[in-house]
Amino acid sequence: MSTLKVLAIDIGGTAIKMCLVDEQGEISSFQEIDSEARKGGKHLLENLVQVVSKKYTDFDAIGISTAGQVDSDRGVIVYASENIPGYTGANVQAIFEKKFQVPVKVENDVNCAALGEKMFGAGKEDANFLCLTYGTGIGGAMVLNSSLYKGANGVAAEFGHMIVHPNGEKCNCGHFGCYERYASTTALVRNAQKIDEKYDNGRKIFEALEAGHPELEQILSDWIDEVNHGLVSLTHIFNPSAIIIGGGVMEQDRLIDMVRERMEQRLISSFSDMKIMKASLGNKAGLLGAATLHMTVD
Repeated sequence: MSTLKVLAIDIGGTAIKMCLVDEQGEISSFQEIDSEARKGGKHLLENLVQVVSKKYTDFDAIGISTAGQVDSDRGVIVYASENIPGYTGANVQAIFEKKFQVPVKVENDVNCAALGEKMFGAGKEDANFLCLTYGTGIGGAMVLNSSLYKGANGVAAEFGHMIVHPNGEKCNCGHFGCYERYASTTALVRNAQKIDEKYDNGRKIFEALEAGHPELEQILSDWIDEVNHGLVSLTHIFNPSAIIIGGGVMEQDRLIDMVRERMEQRLISSFSDMKIMKASLGNKAGLLGAATLHMTVD
């Protein structure tokens, strides 16, 4: 009996990951390349097609997880930030179907991460959950009745742009007071650099915290409060059975514990059985989710 073999691709602003995935979620032939995003979307896709042509020959379908808002019915990038200049409007599906003559499906990266967690990771036991990733911004996805909820225009779950501070700081989206302006990893780093500019990434911040740093502890505590402002509101609106949290800094159990403890203090009691879980698939979530675009997610 033949087994479906999907070429999974995860396109990010910094790197592109790719591998083969079978129906059991087994990964093989993993490769990672620089996205060279600064050269623009056209260059990124042309280079990616060349790399795939040289590296992979035996697959039945292609699943693509990508940064940006995606019209998944057509496989078109409806909106992408300037992290990948000129990417908006790219018909990714058509490019790959024409070149490789196999079915191609394209989906937003956080949606793919949620699908990966649903089929192979932390969300296997839950039919209704939210997934948020904390990084440069905040990405979101909603799984309802074991399927992605995409909204009227296919771009639902932009949780990073909830207004949590009316008339607050200006966000990169052009509006003011957005969640990601206060609760992203970028926000944490920005506040840490008010103490010392050397804290220019999460790793340096947490190394200093491990060594003992009261001022940074307060910065971290305030940031966790900002994270929770959004999570409490989302819980009260959607009543999910679980919220799965991912992103580089959220790999640390300490942070998940802090979020969980403060959530318990702020939720209405009827919502108290909601679980806060760490994403379990790490940086492979997008790849596995991209593969599931050609599989049945129970």
